[in-house]
Amino acid sequence: MKATNGTTSGLRGLAAAVFIAACLSGANAQTFEKKNFNYSKFATGAFSEAVTVTGPAKFIYLAGIGAEDPDSGEIHHKDNFLEQCRMSWAKIRKALEANGATLADIVKATTYVTDVRYREEMRTCRQETFKGLPLPPHTFLNVVQLARPGMMFEVDVVAAVAAK
Repeated sequence: MKATNGTTSGLRGLAAAVFIAACLSGANAQTFEKKNFNYSKFATGAFSEAVTVTGPAKFIYLAGIGAEDPDSGEIHHKDNFLEQCRMSWAKIRKALEANGATLADIVKATTYVTDVRYREEMRTCRQETFKGLPLPPHTFLNVVQLARPGMMFEVDVVAAVAAK
């Protein structure tokens, strides 16, 4: 639509400026909220079945975290599943902290193990890791092999924190 005079054009400009200011102030006023839910009795204390994230957020994706030495890539704690699991979660904790997050900010975890018989040790490790925190939704997969020989445990996580 073509403006017929300067007044109409000026009002449109003013309306656009007010609209943009309202959008920007509304975005700043939004809050961030993360909630954990369980719908099944068997999952309580083992993992959250769902996590919702509402509001502006920064997502952090960590993939393929295992017991590799940070410098050489050599696998630590060969033949010791529990220690590989603990080392992996310690690395995740450190990577999350470097990105302004904590273990409590994890919204999804996927664990890969080379033998399903490690399930109880993995559960022990998760309970130690998340003691006093909500357990994130978790997928547990048994695979034939992981990225490096000697790896018994590997984990991927997604975390979310309020955008800054």
